[in-house]
Parts: sequence; C-alpha cells; structure tokens
Amino acid sequence: MSQCPCNSGVNYSECCDVFHSESQLAPTAEKLMRARYSAFAKNKIPFIAESHAPGTTDFDKDEATKWATSSTWKGLEIVNTNKGQETDQTGTVEFKAMYADDKDNDYLHHEISTFKKQDGKWFYLDGQIVGNGPYKRATPKLGRNEPCSCGSGKKYKKCCGA
Repeated sequence: MSQCPCNSGVNYSECCDVFHSESQLAPTAEKLMRARYSAFAKNKIPFIAESHAPGTTDFDKDEATKWATSSTWKGLEIVNTNKGQETDQTGTVEFKAMYADDKDNDYLHHEISTFKKQDGKWFYLDGQIVGNGPYKRATPKLGRNEPCSCGSGKKYKKCCGA
C-alpha cells in the first residue's frame, strides 16, 4: 500500500482514492483540496475537471494533463483553512504544493483557493497565487561580451553594463 500524495499520513486507498473513485464526497473544502492535489499526482484529470464549480470556463484539460504528467509531485502542505466544514457553504484553503518539472527544477505553488458547497458537494471556485510567482524574462538576457543594446557599437560591459 502506498501513502497518499496529499501528505495526510494515510494510505491512498483509504484517503483521496475514495473521492477519486466517487465512492464518497469530500466532506470539507480541505479534503477536496487534498484530493485535487492527489489527482494531479496520480494523473486523474477528470476529477480535477469535475471538482471545478459548474460553469467554469477557464480550465484547460489538455494543459492540466500536460502539467500533471510532466511534473514530479513532491508534497502538499496545508498552511491554513478557513471555514469549509461540513455545515459551511464556502471555505478557503491556503496551501503550498511542491513539484519538479521534467528538467528536475523544483517549484513551489503557493495559493489561497476558494471553495463552495452546492447541493451537498464541494467545488473549487478559484485561486489566488501568494507572492509574485516565478519571474519570466520578456527578452533574452544580454551577455557581458555582446554588443550593447543602445547601439553604441561597444560591448555591453564597457557601455551600459559598466
């Protein structure tokens, strides 16, 4: 038996698999968050799609599949849970998901997710990234020995890079 990817300390078959197989509904927003993380780790993308709130239009199943299969899922940390108990109708879960891409670069996805309970079932509404997220350059990095971008004809290190 294997431990559940959601870091609950319970075997997968007794933890998130019961939600993935639809034999049980997630009783809280946190349990749904854990099941969604495990679904990425186990490549159960249909569960991710079905756990989005009805009417969601910004979920791309192909992109989610690509991300899930090209990543190595390293762990989930629940930072904070607000409401989202069995009797509540909304809840938030702050979490940190650790993963590595196919080049073995490590990443941390830190998010505050909002959930809503509708007809007795929890759904993911949306999420807000905590922090700035990864920095991506708009243009390639200019090397020290390359011609300066100002057009002077000098090397960058002797001109604007000095």
